[in-house]
Amino acid sequence: MASDGAAGLGTFSTLSIGIGGMVGGGIFAVTGLTIEVTRGAAPLAFVIAGVVALLTSYSYLKLTLAFPGEGGTVDFLNRGFGDGVLTGAANILLLLSYVVLLAVYAYAFGSYGADFLPESGRGFWQHVLISGVLIGLLATNVLAAGLVVRSENFFNALKMLLLGGFLLAGFLTPMDWSRLSPEHAVSPMGLIAGAMLIFLNYEGFELIANASKDVADPRRSLPVAYIGGVLIAILLYALIAIVVLGHLSFEAIAARRDTALSAAGEAILGRAGFLAIAVAALTATSSAINATFYSTGRLTYIVAKTGELPRELERPIRGEHAEGTLIVAAMALLIANLVPLEAIATMGSAGFLLIFMGVNIANVRLARQTGSRAWISALAALATGFALVVLCVEVDENPATRNHLWILAGMIALSLAIEIVYRGVTGRKLRLGGARR
Repeated sequence: MASDGAAGLGTFSTLSIGIGGMVGGGIFAVTGLTIEVTRGAAPLAFVIAGVVALLTSYSYLKLTLAFPGEGGTVDFLNRGFGDGVLTGAANILLLLSYVVLLAVYAYAFGSYGADFLPESGRGFWQHVLISGVLIGLLATNVLAAGLVVRSENFFNALKMLLLGGFLLAGFLTPMDWSRLSPEHAVSPMGLIAGAMLIFLNYEGFELIANASKDVADPRRSLPVAYIGGVLIAILLYALIAIVVLGHLSFEAIAARRDTALSAAGEAILGRAGFLAIAVAALTATSSAINATFYSTGRLTYIVAKTGELPRELERPIRGEHAEGTLIVAAMALLIANLVPLEAIATMGSAGFLLIFMGVNIANVRLARQTGSRAWISALAALATGFALVVLCVEVDENPATRNHLWILAGMIALSLAIEIVYRGVTGRKLRLGGARR
Protein backbone atom coordinates (compact mmCIF):
# COMPACT_ATOMS: atom_id res chain seq x y z
CA MET A 1 0.00 0.00 0.00
CA ALA A 2 2.96 2.27 -0.12
CA SER A 3 2.88 5.30 -2.31
CA ASP A 4 5.73 7.08 -3.98
CA GLY A 5 4.11 10.47 -3.71
CA ALA A 6 2.36 12.47 -6.42
CA ALA A 7 4.07 10.44 -9.14
CA GLY A 8 2.15 7.36 -8.09
CA LEU A 9 3.24 3.88 -7.09
CA GLY A 10 6.75 2.86 -8.15
CA THR A 11 7.96 -0.64 -8.91
CA PHE A 12 9.01 -1.46 -5.35
CA SER A 13 5.76 -0.18 -3.84
CA THR A 14 3.69 -2.11 -6.37
CA LEU A 15 5.70 -5.26 -5.68
CA SER A 16 5.19 -4.77 -1.93
CA ILE A 17 1.40 -4.78 -2.42
CA GLY A 18 1.59 -8.24 -3.97
CA ILE A 19 4.06 -9.63 -1.45
CA GLY A 20 2.13 -8.10 1.42
CA GLY A 21 -1.06 -9.71 0.11
CA MET A 22 0.52 -13.14 -0.32
CA VAL A 23 2.88 -13.36 2.65
CA GLY A 24 0.21 -12.61 5.21
CA GLY A 25 -1.43 -14.72 7.85
CA GLY A 26 -1.91 -17.77 5.65
CA ILE A 27 1.62 -19.13 5.94
CA PHE A 28 1.40 -19.05 9.73
CA ALA A 29 -1.99 -20.77 9.70
CA VAL A 30 -1.48 -23.61 7.23
CA THR A 31 2.19 -24.67 7.29
CA GLY A 32 1.50 -27.34 9.90
CA LEU A 33 -1.62 -28.48 8.05
CA THR A 34 0.35 -28.66 4.78
CA ILE A 35 3.01 -30.88 6.34
CA GLU A 36 0.38 -33.06 7.99
CA VAL A 37 -1.27 -33.62 4.59
CA THR A 38 1.79 -33.81 2.29
CA ARG A 39 4.46 -34.98 4.79
CA GLY A 40 8.03 -34.52 3.53
CA ALA A 41 6.80 -33.21 0.16
CA ALA A 42 5.44 -30.01 1.75
CA PRO A 43 8.06 -27.73 0.10
CA LEU A 44 7.13 -29.20 -3.29
CA ALA A 45 3.44 -28.64 -2.49
CA PHE A 46 4.11 -24.93 -2.04
CA VAL A 47 5.98 -24.89 -5.37
CA ILE A 48 3.13 -26.64 -7.21
CA ALA A 49 0.53 -24.23 -5.85
CA GLY A 50 2.88 -21.38 -6.74
CA VAL A 51 3.24 -22.54 -10.36
CA VAL A 52 -0.56 -22.47 -10.76
CA ALA A 53 -0.57 -18.96 -9.27
CA LEU A 54 2.30 -17.93 -11.56
CA LEU A 55 0.40 -19.02 -14.68
CA THR A 56 -2.67 -17.13 -13.48
CA SER A 57 -0.61 -14.02 -12.73
CA TYR A 58 0.10 -13.78 -16.48
CA SER A 59 -3.64 -13.35 -17.15
CA TYR A 60 -3.88 -10.75 -14.40
CA LEU A 61 -0.87 -8.88 -15.78
CA LYS A 62 -2.29 -8.65 -19.29
CA LEU A 63 -5.80 -7.77 -18.12
CA THR A 64 -4.51 -5.12 -15.71
CA LEU A 65 -2.39 -3.48 -18.42
CA ALA A 66 -5.38 -3.41 -20.78
CA PHE A 67 -8.04 -2.43 -18.23
CA PRO A 68 -6.43 -0.56 -15.31
CA GLY A 69 -8.64 0.65 -12.48
CA GLU A 70 -9.98 -0.29 -9.08
CA GLY A 71 -12.40 -2.91 -10.45
CA GLY A 72 -9.75 -5.64 -10.71
CA THR A 73 -11.16 -9.17 -10.76
CA VAL A 74 -14.76 -7.93 -10.83
CA ASP A 75 -14.10 -5.85 -13.94
CA PHE A 76 -12.15 -8.65 -15.66
CA LEU A 77 -14.96 -11.17 -15.19
CA ASN A 78 -17.58 -8.66 -16.33
CA ARG A 79 -15.61 -7.83 -19.49
CA GLY A 80 -14.86 -11.47 -20.26
CA PHE A 81 -18.33 -12.92 -19.74
CA GLY A 82 -20.81 -10.04 -19.96
CA ASP A 83 -23.72 -9.38 -17.62
CA GLY A 84 -25.06 -12.91 -17.10
CA VAL A 85 -26.13 -14.53 -13.85
CA LEU A 86 -22.98 -16.64 -13.64
CA THR A 87 -20.78 -13.55 -13.85
CA GLY A 88 -22.68 -11.89 -11.05
CA ALA A 89 -22.54 -15.06 -8.95
CA ALA A 90 -18.77 -15.32 -9.54
CA ASN A 91 -18.25 -11.80 -8.22
CA ILE A 92 -20.27 -12.60 -5.11
CA LEU A 93 -18.26 -15.83 -4.70
CA LEU A 94 -15.11 -13.69 -4.78
CA LEU A 95 -16.49 -11.66 -1.89
CA LEU A 96 -17.37 -14.83 0.05
CA SER A 97 -13.86 -16.19 -0.58
CA TYR A 98 -12.46 -13.09 1.09
CA VAL A 99 -14.72 -13.77 4.05
CA VAL A 100 -13.10 -17.21 4.31
CA LEU A 101 -9.66 -15.64 4.01
CA LEU A 102 -10.43 -13.35 6.95
CA ALA A 103 -11.50 -16.41 8.94
CA VAL A 104 -8.14 -18.11 8.21
CA TYR A 105 -6.22 -15.06 9.41
CA ALA A 106 -8.33 -14.69 12.55
CA TYR A 107 -7.97 -18.42 13.30
CA ALA A 108 -4.19 -18.09 13.04
CA PHE A 109 -4.16 -15.02 15.28
CA GLY A 110 -6.21 -16.86 17.90
CA SER A 111 -3.98 -19.95 17.73
CA TYR A 112 -0.69 -18.08 18.12
CA GLY A 113 -2.10 -15.74 20.75
CA ALA A 114 -3.49 -18.61 22.83
CA ASP A 115 -0.04 -20.23 22.73
CA PHE A 116 1.09 -17.65 25.31
CA LEU A 117 -1.55 -18.87 27.78
CA PRO A 118 -1.85 -21.99 29.98
CA GLU A 119 -2.67 -25.09 27.95
CA SER A 120 -5.81 -25.89 29.94
CA GLY A 121 -7.63 -22.76 28.79
CA ARG A 122 -6.28 -22.36 25.27
CA GLY A 123 -9.42 -23.53 23.48
CA PHE A 124 -11.55 -20.88 25.19
CA TRP A 125 -9.01 -18.08 24.77
CA GLN A 126 -8.45 -18.94 21.13
CA HIS A 127 -12.10 -18.11 20.40
CA VAL A 128 -11.89 -14.96 22.52
CA LEU A 129 -8.85 -13.81 20.54
CA ILE A 130 -10.42 -14.75 17.19
CA SER A 131 -13.47 -12.64 17.96
CA GLY A 132 -11.47 -9.85 19.61
CA VAL A 133 -9.09 -9.29 16.70
CA LEU A 134 -11.90 -9.23 14.13
CA ILE A 135 -14.03 -6.81 16.15
CA GLY A 136 -11.09 -4.61 17.15
CA LEU A 137 -9.67 -4.29 13.65
CA LEU A 138 -13.14 -3.80 12.20
CA ALA A 139 -13.48 -0.76 14.47
CA THR A 140 -10.07 0.47 13.33
CA ASN A 141 -11.10 0.22 9.68
CA VAL A 142 -14.39 2.02 10.23
CA LEU A 143 -13.05 4.76 12.50
CA ALA A 144 -9.46 5.20 11.30
CA ALA A 145 -9.02 3.70 7.83
CA GLY A 146 -6.15 6.06 7.07
CA LEU A 147 -4.14 4.45 9.86
CA VAL A 148 -4.58 1.07 8.15
CA VAL A 149 -3.01 2.32 4.94
CA ARG A 150 -0.12 4.08 6.66
CA SER A 151 0.72 1.13 8.93
CA GLU A 152 0.91 -1.57 6.24
CA ASN A 153 4.47 -0.84 5.12
CA PHE A 154 5.75 -1.02 8.69
CA PHE A 155 3.97 -4.30 9.40
CA ASN A 156 5.14 -5.81 6.10
CA ALA A 157 8.75 -4.86 6.84
CA LEU A 158 8.62 -6.27 10.39
CA LYS A 159 7.02 -9.51 9.20
CA MET A 160 9.60 -10.06 6.45
CA LEU A 161 12.48 -9.19 8.81
CA LEU A 162 11.35 -11.74 11.41
CA LEU A 163 10.71 -14.45 8.80
CA GLY A 164 14.12 -13.74 7.25
CA GLY A 165 15.74 -14.13 10.68
CA PHE A 166 13.80 -17.39 11.20
CA LEU A 167 15.11 -18.81 7.91
CA LEU A 168 18.68 -17.67 8.54
CA ALA A 169 18.76 -19.16 12.04
CA GLY A 170 17.09 -22.33 10.78
CA PHE A 171 19.63 -23.02 8.06
CA LEU A 172 22.59 -22.09 10.29
CA THR A 173 21.43 -24.59 12.93
CA PRO A 174 21.92 -28.34 12.27
CA MET A 175 18.84 -29.82 10.60
CA ASP A 176 17.52 -33.33 10.08
CA TRP A 177 17.24 -33.59 6.29
CA SER A 178 15.90 -37.15 6.33
CA ARG A 179 12.28 -35.99 6.64
CA LEU A 180 12.61 -34.42 3.18
CA SER A 181 13.53 -37.74 1.54
CA PRO A 182 11.19 -39.40 -1.03
CA GLU A 183 10.25 -42.13 1.44
CA HIS A 184 8.27 -39.53 3.43
CA ALA A 185 6.41 -38.18 0.38
CA VAL A 186 2.75 -38.82 -0.43
CA SER A 187 1.22 -40.00 -3.72
CA PRO A 188 1.27 -37.59 -6.70
CA MET A 189 -2.47 -37.01 -6.48
CA GLY A 190 -2.27 -36.52 -2.73
CA LEU A 191 0.55 -34.04 -3.28
CA ILE A 192 -1.47 -32.02 -5.80
CA ALA A 193 -4.53 -32.06 -3.54
CA GLY A 194 -2.41 -30.91 -0.59
CA ALA A 195 -0.88 -28.17 -2.73
CA MET A 196 -4.30 -26.89 -3.71
CA LEU A 197 -5.47 -26.97 -0.11
CA ILE A 198 -2.99 -24.16 0.54
CA PHE A 199 -3.59 -22.27 -2.71
CA LEU A 200 -5.21 -19.43 -0.76
CA ASN A 201 -1.67 -18.47 0.33
CA TYR A 202 -1.08 -17.10 -3.16
CA GLU A 203 -4.34 -15.28 -3.87
CA GLY A 204 -2.94 -11.93 -2.65
CA PHE A 205 -1.33 -11.02 -5.96
CA GLU A 206 -4.76 -10.09 -7.31
CA LEU A 207 -4.75 -7.05 -4.99
CA ILE A 208 -2.26 -5.46 -7.39
CA ALA A 209 -5.04 -5.11 -9.96
CA ASN A 210 -7.13 -3.00 -7.58
CA ALA A 211 -4.25 -0.52 -7.17
CA SER A 212 -3.30 -0.42 -10.85
CA LYS A 213 -4.74 3.03 -11.54
CA ASP A 214 -2.18 4.48 -9.09
CA VAL A 215 0.89 2.83 -10.68
CA ALA A 216 3.20 5.41 -12.25
CA ASP A 217 4.75 3.19 -14.95
CA PRO A 218 2.49 0.12 -15.38
CA ARG A 219 4.44 -1.54 -18.20
CA ARG A 220 7.60 -1.50 -16.12
CA SER A 221 6.18 -2.06 -12.63
CA LEU A 222 3.34 -4.54 -13.12
CA PRO A 223 5.40 -7.43 -14.63
CA VAL A 224 7.84 -7.17 -11.71
CA ALA A 225 4.99 -6.98 -9.20
CA TYR A 226 2.95 -9.89 -10.55
CA ILE A 227 5.60 -12.34 -11.74
CA GLY A 228 8.34 -11.29 -9.31
CA GLY A 229 5.95 -11.23 -6.35
CA VAL A 230 4.72 -14.79 -6.96
CA LEU A 231 8.28 -16.08 -7.47
CA ILE A 232 9.42 -14.49 -4.20
CA ALA A 233 6.45 -16.01 -2.37
CA ILE A 234 7.17 -19.48 -3.82
CA LEU A 235 10.79 -19.32 -2.68
CA LEU A 236 9.90 -18.03 0.78
CA TYR A 237 7.17 -20.62 1.38
CA ALA A 238 9.33 -23.53 0.23
CA LEU A 239 12.22 -22.43 2.46
CA ILE A 240 9.90 -22.05 5.47
CA ALA A 241 8.55 -25.58 4.96
CA ILE A 242 12.11 -26.95 4.70
CA VAL A 243 13.17 -25.27 7.95
CA VAL A 244 10.10 -26.51 9.84
CA LEU A 245 10.65 -30.07 8.58
CA GLY A 246 14.34 -29.85 9.38
CA HIS A 247 13.77 -28.95 13.02
CA LEU A 248 10.53 -30.71 14.00
CA SER A 249 9.47 -34.35 13.75
CA PHE A 250 6.18 -35.20 12.07
CA GLU A 251 4.76 -36.03 15.49
CA ALA A 252 5.81 -32.65 16.91
CA ILE A 253 4.29 -30.85 13.94
CA ALA A 254 1.01 -32.74 14.35
CA ALA A 255 0.92 -31.82 18.03
CA ARG A 256 1.43 -28.13 17.22
CA ARG A 257 -0.24 -28.08 13.81
CA ASP A 258 -1.87 -24.66 14.16
CA THR A 259 1.33 -23.02 15.48
CA ALA A 260 4.04 -25.02 13.71
CA LEU A 261 6.18 -22.00 12.89
CA SER A 262 6.54 -20.81 16.49
CA ALA A 263 7.21 -24.42 17.55
CA ALA A 264 10.03 -24.54 14.99
CA GLY A 265 11.30 -21.18 16.20
CA GLU A 266 11.42 -22.56 19.73
CA ALA A 267 13.30 -25.65 18.55
CA ILE A 268 15.88 -23.45 16.81
CA LEU A 269 16.42 -20.59 19.30
CA GLY A 270 14.53 -21.58 22.42
CA ARG A 271 12.12 -19.15 24.04
CA ALA A 272 13.51 -16.23 22.02
CA GLY A 273 12.74 -18.06 18.78
CA PHE A 274 9.22 -18.87 19.95
CA LEU A 275 8.59 -15.23 20.89
CA ALA A 276 10.00 -13.88 17.62
CA ILE A 277 7.81 -16.09 15.43
CA ALA A 278 4.74 -15.64 17.65
CA VAL A 279 5.15 -11.86 17.36
CA ALA A 280 5.63 -12.22 13.59
CA ALA A 281 2.47 -14.32 13.40
CA LEU A 282 0.39 -11.88 15.44
CA THR A 283 1.75 -8.95 13.43
CA ALA A 284 1.25 -10.65 10.06
CA THR A 285 -2.26 -11.86 10.78
CA SER A 286 -3.33 -8.49 12.20
CA SER A 287 -1.87 -6.74 9.17
CA ALA A 288 -3.58 -9.22 6.82
CA ILE A 289 -6.95 -8.77 8.54
CA ASN A 290 -6.53 -4.99 8.34
CA ALA A 291 -5.66 -5.06 4.66
CA THR A 292 -8.43 -7.54 3.83
CA PHE A 293 -11.04 -5.46 5.65
CA TYR A 294 -9.87 -2.43 3.70
CA SER A 295 -9.98 -4.37 0.40
CA THR A 296 -13.37 -6.00 1.01
CA GLY A 297 -14.88 -2.63 1.87
CA ARG A 298 -13.80 -1.45 -1.57
CA LEU A 299 -14.84 -4.76 -3.16
CA THR A 300 -18.41 -4.62 -1.82
CA TYR A 301 -18.61 -1.03 -3.06
CA ILE A 302 -17.43 -2.07 -6.55
CA VAL A 303 -19.75 -5.09 -6.71
CA ALA A 304 -22.69 -2.95 -5.55
CA LYS A 305 -21.75 -0.33 -8.12
CA THR A 306 -22.04 -2.88 -10.92
CA GLY A 307 -25.60 -3.62 -9.80
CA GLU A 308 -25.07 -6.99 -8.11
CA LEU A 309 -25.60 -5.88 -4.51
CA PRO A 310 -27.91 -3.27 -2.89
CA ARG A 311 -27.21 0.43 -3.44
CA GLU A 312 -26.91 0.82 0.34
CA LEU A 313 -23.48 -0.85 0.14
CA GLU A 314 -22.23 2.12 -1.90
CA ARG A 315 -23.01 4.51 0.95
CA PRO A 316 -19.94 5.72 2.86
CA ILE A 317 -19.60 5.82 6.65
CA ARG A 318 -17.09 8.42 7.83
CA GLY A 319 -15.87 8.65 4.24
CA GLU A 320 -15.29 4.88 3.95
CA HIS A 321 -17.33 2.09 2.35
CA ALA A 322 -17.93 0.35 5.65
CA GLU A 323 -21.36 -1.28 5.42
CA GLY A 324 -20.02 -4.14 3.34
CA THR A 325 -17.09 -4.51 5.73
CA LEU A 326 -19.51 -4.90 8.65
CA ILE A 327 -21.34 -7.73 6.87
CA VAL A 328 -18.08 -9.43 5.89
CA ALA A 329 -16.81 -9.22 9.48
CA ALA A 330 -19.99 -10.80 10.87
CA MET A 331 -19.71 -13.73 8.45
CA ALA A 332 -15.99 -14.18 9.18
CA LEU A 333 -16.73 -14.29 12.91
CA LEU A 334 -19.12 -17.20 12.42
CA ILE A 335 -16.81 -19.18 10.12
CA ALA A 336 -13.63 -18.69 12.19
CA ASN A 337 -15.37 -19.75 15.40
CA LEU A 338 -17.49 -22.62 14.09
CA VAL A 339 -15.61 -24.23 11.15
CA PRO A 340 -12.41 -26.36 11.49
CA LEU A 341 -9.23 -24.95 9.93
CA GLU A 342 -8.94 -27.63 7.23
CA ALA A 343 -12.51 -26.95 6.10
CA ILE A 344 -11.84 -23.20 6.05
CA ALA A 345 -8.69 -23.74 3.96
CA THR A 346 -10.60 -25.99 1.54
CA MET A 347 -13.38 -23.42 1.14
CA GLY A 348 -10.97 -20.55 0.53
CA SER A 349 -8.63 -22.35 -1.84
CA ALA A 350 -11.46 -23.86 -3.89
CA GLY A 351 -13.23 -20.52 -4.10
CA PHE A 352 -10.14 -18.73 -5.40
CA LEU A 353 -9.29 -21.57 -7.80
CA LEU A 354 -12.76 -21.26 -9.31
CA ILE A 355 -12.50 -17.47 -9.58
CA PHE A 356 -8.99 -17.61 -11.07
CA MET A 357 -10.11 -20.21 -13.60
CA GLY A 358 -12.78 -17.73 -14.67
CA VAL A 359 -10.23 -14.91 -14.98
CA ASN A 360 -7.94 -17.11 -17.08
CA ILE A 361 -10.82 -18.01 -19.42
CA ALA A 362 -11.78 -14.33 -19.58
CA ASN A 363 -8.28 -13.48 -20.75
CA VAL A 364 -8.46 -16.19 -23.43
CA ARG A 365 -11.65 -14.56 -24.69
CA LEU A 366 -10.10 -11.08 -24.53
CA ALA A 367 -6.66 -12.07 -25.85
CA ARG A 368 -6.80 -9.74 -28.86
CA GLN A 369 -7.70 -6.77 -26.70
CA THR A 370 -5.08 -7.55 -24.06
CA GLY A 371 -2.32 -8.56 -26.49
CA SER A 372 -1.96 -11.91 -24.72
CA ARG A 373 -0.70 -15.29 -25.79
CA ALA A 374 -4.01 -17.08 -25.41
CA TRP A 375 -2.37 -20.48 -24.96
CA ILE A 376 -0.70 -19.41 -21.70
CA SER A 377 -4.02 -18.34 -20.18
CA ALA A 378 -5.67 -21.49 -21.57
CA LEU A 379 -2.97 -23.56 -19.85
CA ALA A 380 -3.58 -21.59 -16.64
CA ALA A 381 -7.33 -22.24 -16.91
CA LEU A 382 -6.68 -25.97 -17.34
CA ALA A 383 -4.25 -25.94 -14.38
CA THR A 384 -6.70 -24.21 -12.05
CA GLY A 385 -9.57 -26.42 -13.22
CA PHE A 386 -7.57 -29.63 -12.83
CA ALA A 387 -6.32 -28.52 -9.43
CA LEU A 388 -9.87 -27.79 -8.27
CA VAL A 389 -11.08 -31.23 -9.41
CA VAL A 390 -8.18 -33.03 -7.70
CA LEU A 391 -8.77 -31.09 -4.47
CA CYS A 392 -12.47 -31.97 -4.46
CA VAL A 393 -11.84 -35.65 -5.28
CA GLU A 394 -9.24 -36.04 -2.53
CA VAL A 395 -11.47 -34.28 0.01
CA ASP A 396 -14.39 -36.52 -0.98
CA GLU A 397 -12.33 -39.72 -0.66
CA ASN A 398 -11.47 -38.95 2.97
CA PRO A 399 -14.49 -39.68 5.23
CA ALA A 400 -13.16 -37.17 7.78
CA THR A 401 -13.23 -34.31 5.25
CA ARG A 402 -16.07 -35.29 2.91
CA ASN A 403 -18.50 -32.88 4.54
CA HIS A 404 -16.18 -29.99 3.60
CA LEU A 405 -17.49 -30.31 0.05
CA TRP A 406 -20.96 -29.46 1.28
CA ILE A 407 -19.61 -26.22 2.72
CA LEU A 408 -18.01 -25.40 -0.63
CA ALA A 409 -21.21 -26.31 -2.47
CA GLY A 410 -23.07 -24.06 -0.04
CA MET A 411 -20.80 -21.12 -0.91
CA ILE A 412 -21.42 -21.60 -4.62
CA ALA A 413 -25.17 -22.13 -4.16
CA LEU A 414 -25.42 -19.06 -1.93
CA SER A 415 -23.63 -16.94 -4.55
CA LEU A 416 -26.03 -18.12 -7.26
CA ALA A 417 -29.06 -17.67 -5.02
CA ILE A 418 -28.13 -14.12 -4.05
CA GLU A 419 -27.61 -13.17 -7.70
CA ILE A 420 -30.78 -14.84 -9.01
CA VAL A 421 -33.05 -13.61 -6.22
CA TYR A 422 -31.61 -10.10 -6.25
CA ARG A 423 -32.02 -9.78 -10.01
CA GLY A 424 -35.54 -11.15 -9.80
CA VAL A 425 -36.60 -8.76 -7.04
CA THR A 426 -34.93 -5.59 -8.34
CA GLY A 427 -34.74 -6.21 -12.08
CA ARG A 428 -31.20 -4.77 -12.06
CA LYS A 429 -28.33 -6.09 -14.16
CA LEU A 430 -24.63 -5.48 -14.00
CA ARG A 431 -22.83 -3.37 -16.58
CA LEU A 432 -19.21 -2.85 -17.61
CA GLY A 433 -17.40 0.01 -15.94
CA GLY A 434 -19.65 -0.08 -12.87
CA ALA A 435 -22.49 1.97 -14.37
CA ARG A 436 -26.07 0.98 -13.65
CA ARG A 437 -28.87 0.36 -16.02
